[in-house]
Amino acid sequence: MQLGLIGLGKMGGNMAERLRLGGHQVVGFDFSAEAVQKLTATGNVGVSSLEEMAQKLTGRRAIWIMVPQGKPVDDTIAKLEPLLNKGDILIDGGNSFYKDTMRHYQEVTAKGFQFVDVGTSGGVWGLKEGYSMMVGGDKEAVEYLRPILETLAPEKNAGWGHVGPAGSGHFVKMVHNGIEYGMMQAYAEGFTILEKKEEFHLDLEQVAQIWRKGSVVRSWLLDLTAEALAGNPDLDGLEAYVADSGEGRWTVFEAIDLNVSAPVITESLIRRIRSREENNFTDRMLAIMRNAFGGHAVKKG
Repeated sequence: MQLGLIGLGKMGGNMAERLRLGGHQVVGFDFSAEAVQKLTATGNVGVSSLEEMAQKLTGRRAIWIMVPQGKPVDDTIAKLEPLLNKGDILIDGGNSFYKDTMRHYQEVTAKGFQFVDVGTSGGVWGLKEGYSMMVGGDKEAVEYLRPILETLAPEKNAGWGHVGPAGSGHFVKMVHNGIEYGMMQAYAEGFTILEKKEEFHLDLEQVAQIWRKGSVVRSWLLDLTAEALAGNPDLDGLEAYVADSGEGRWTVFEAIDLNVSAPVITESLIRRIRSREENNFTDRMLAIMRNAFGGHAVKKG
């Protein structure tokens, strides 16, 4: 089966290679000429424009969009629509906000095309391990894409599923990422406690390796943590700056809208935001208040 793929970054490039190995042909476009050349060199078809992509794809066309959420997705869809035939399928496999996805579905289907959202998890390990995919959209379109989804998944009938109507795939992925924030924060705090207990001289990588087998906190995230600690046990050269893709924020907003208490996910998001503040004003305010009411010492920089 052929698939058009827009966005050949690390994740998109790995997806293309997994599809090639599974017997599918990818026709790929990216603004990076190097990424297009690499795709062609590995056995797929790289193109230099969306128009060329539309020409290279035959039959009912399915085009998977892997670009940043928001305006880039809007712009890509707008450029593709004049090139499509009735029944062609657009797939948003990025981290779009689910309400944007619902809007895209309404706009695209009103013009006679199909739209499917695929919340995709797996990162740089997807080529080897497969991708977890949460799929939203009309059943007929999803079934048409089944050969592609089964090839990208960890197993043919595992690690992916049609979770509901348009927008539901990105909604489930949004909550998935919110949970991920909480798990990462818990691991980070736990390992920090271990690291601070200097009298025991704990080997953090050894602890992580012990927990990987049989422990109730074992996970793939812990596997990756153990590997990272093996390569850099003292975290040398790293700054305490943690970015967020936006999905943790959306999860928190949705929890508030739905009157759901989600303190762990919320606090993990706040901690990420706080990590970016140099000479943190909040903490300086706390210090000066403690000094004012209790005469507690204040450190001056």
